[in-house]
Amino acid sequence: MPAEEKMKLIIYFIFFLLISLSLKAQKLTIYTYDSFISEWGPGPIIEKKFEENFNTEIEFIAVDSSATLLNKILLEGSATKADIVLGLDMNLFYEADKSNLFTIHSIDNLENKISIPIKWNSKKFIPYNYGYFAFVYNNKLFKNPPKSMNELINYTKARIVIQDPRTSTPGLGLLTWMKAIYGEDAYKEWEKLNKKIISVTKGWTDSYYNFFMGGEADIVLSYSTSPAAHIMFENNYDISAAIFEEGNYISIEFAGILKKSKNKKLANEFLNFMITNDFQSIIPSTNIMYPVTNIDNLPEAFNKLEIPKVLYLDPKIINAQKDDWIEEWLNAS
Repeated sequence: MPAEEKMKLIIYFIFFLLISLSLKAQKLTIYTYDSFISEWGPGPIIEKKFEENFNTEIEFIAVDSSATLLNKILLEGSATKADIVLGLDMNLFYEADKSNLFTIHSIDNLENKISIPIKWNSKKFIPYNYGYFAFVYNNKLFKNPPKSMNELINYTKARIVIQDPRTSTPGLGLLTWMKAIYGEDAYKEWEKLNKKIISVTKGWTDSYYNFFMGGEADIVLSYSTSPAAHIMFENNYDISAAIFEEGNYISIEFAGILKKSKNKKLANEFLNFMITNDFQSIIPSTNIMYPVTNIDNLPEAFNKLEIPKVLYLDPKIINAQKDDWIEEWLNAS
């Protein structure tokens, strides 16, 4: 073969190689918590929809809670493999924001695209669902549920199970909930509440299914939306959430893009996808939380839930005092 023909073949080969590489699906790596990607969680459906629409591959890497999620990112620093972190909540907002690991997203007019109970100001993070921490009970077995945190602590006889604030999102939520209500007097209230707590589990699943659903606890720390899952999947109306007179602490989960991501355009596409109906319509029946947009097909079970008064603390205050509050809780045990 003449040298000129060989050169043409080499050029054609390189050309087609470049074309095939450009058409090859990009890979988006997303760190999240394990229940999000469980077989009953939103992850598998969202993964399928996004991959089909954007010719990409999603790799979910999961840990057991949002608290662990942030710790993983902080430990990995700029060496992290993640393009996106999905699943942090407001109690970790300030620490994540000031970590210098996240970049500004490209979504304009976000405030006109979402509907949540508090004002959202972040340019780095996009919320994708929200709910309220609540104490959940069986209304057939527990006839006089508390109507306030004060009543729970001082007048309710019950076996209570909660989660550890160092390893669990609801556990940390209870810590901030107590502070939002009692402030500097929280220690005294913890001393009384701890006498009714039969176990502190590492995560939500153990406390909810093994202790509460297993009959070992009368009341479990969970979410105000938990009863909706029992209604939707079991036609079971026996599970209720206590809505407190003082208010229930809000939990907003969000996602952000890492500065070191090499797929920022695609990562921004995913964040934008999070606030579309394709994503939001999946949340209520899989993550058992409220969507952040006004979807048309909110499951009927959610319409049966009472909406609590919102309690909320400044994330900056939480970040500055969280360790002291954990120490206070431990000392009150």
